[in-house]
Amino acid sequence: MSLWFQVTVDAADPHTLADWWAETLGWQVEESDEAFIRRMIAEGRATEADTTVHRGTLVWRTGAAVHPRGQGEDSRRMRVLFQAVPEPKTVKNRMHLDLRAEPGTDLDALRAELLRRGATELHRGSQGPYSWVTMTDPEGNEFCV
Repeated sequence: MSLWFQVTVDAADPHTLADWWAETLGWQVEESDEAFIRRMIAEGRATEADTTVHRGTLVWRTGAAVHPRGQGEDSRRMRVLFQAVPEPKTVKNRMHLDLRAEPGTDLDALRAELLRRGATELHRGSQGPYSWVTMTDPEGNEFCV
């Protein structure tokens, strides 16, 4: 048996966070199908409250970053979904993403770029020959580089 999964992240502003992570990962934001959304509302399967407008486009309240090869049917394979929640993040994540750069990447430059774009550095760690920096995205979700 083979299972697919997506990582789902609680967010105050799902689409802005999806934009940030899509750029960070070199992915893209999942495409919106406004006609489909409007049809779901017209048929009573969704309400206006299930939607929002982001960058001039009608979208579902949730936002997603998908791997460039993950559009359409393949979007179930490599996807990060950002769902709106009313409460702010208050404690450390129990699970986080580890970002691994391609060999030869200037990690200091990568971390500096993430900081410039709104990430925060929490601490540096190491174990044996491995080292990493724990950071947060603009909404405080931890990840390591």
